[in-house]
Amino acid sequence: MPVELARQGDAPIAKIAKDLGISESCLRNWLLADVPGDYDSSEGRELAELRRRNRLLEQENEILRRAAAYFARENVLPR
Repeated sequence: MPVELARQGDAPIAKIAKDLGISESCLRNWLLADVPGDYDSSEGRELAELRRRNRLLEQENEILRRAAAYFARENVLPR
């Protein structure tokens, strides 16, 4: 409900937070974390799967980057 109040824009976030007895930064964090849409929908599941896949690809990319640097360094150093 606090997020809905803040999204309506009828009052400043600072006033809403004060009225609810929470910090302004707490309310702002809730606003950032609250993604519009239904998390149980197929779009929500797809978004979660895409985010998981993106993290996995970023990890694989980092491993390949480090391996390339390792082998490049090995080929440059004298034996």
